[in-house]
Amino acid sequence: MTERSRASLSRSAADFAVGPSALRWEGDALVIDVDEWSNPLPRRVRGSIRLHPRALSPRIWALDDGARHHWGPLAPSARVEVNLSHPDLRWQGDGYFDSNEGSEPIETPFASWDWSRSVMGDGGTAVVYDVRQKRGSDRLLALRFAPDGSVTDFDADARHTLPRTLWRVPRQMRSAAAPKLVETLEDTPFYQRAVVEATLAGERVLTFHESLDVAKLERLSTRLMLPWRMPRVR
Repeated sequence: MTERSRASLSRSAADFAVGPSALRWEGDALVIDVDEWSNPLPRRVRGSIRLHPRALSPRIWALDDGARHHWGPLAPSARVEVNLSHPDLRWQGDGYFDSNEGSEPIETPFASWDWSRSVMGDGGTAVVYDVRQKRGSDRLLALRFAPDGSVTDFDADARHTLPRTLWRVPRQMRSAAAPKLVETLEDTPFYQRAVVEATLAGERVLTFHESLDVAKLERLSTRLMLPWRMPRVR
């Protein structure tokens, strides 16, 4: 799923560029300059995103038993400003910035996962990473980040099944009460993003939710479709 070659990448302690798009720090704000084309219908996507972290988190967590895949919420809570010229779009609100890294393909250890991020009543953030491995037991991260960036574990409740997507991607959400699907934002042959209403740590919250089905990613039909959505740029 890599769009660009090694020659298109450059980085330093303060900036990171892939092709014409780049990230850089300006004071305490992370600025993301976007200059791309959408696929499969070509349309210019150009503008900037400015992220103001309320706190930074240096911690990372292993997602698999072999500790070959890690996740870290660099900014568990942030104010985000989006200013695009193509298309003409402006937005600002609450946001989040994290990092995933792995030393092997995700289809090696994982069968599926559900991930969610919720804004809590105290202004903090709750993240649930519910991972199913191909070998080994399930792994669960249920973390609550205070506004100052400090983190504590909390008891996540049982899984509830949400309606499948149009591409038949299964999705589940841990919640004390039955979660409610509010809106599907992205629906692909192997991955989905949605807004879900759920109950976490005793609070009814609006949750940003994603699901990955690795078996669907591994299908030949999906592999043949990927170049149309993620074309190689030399």
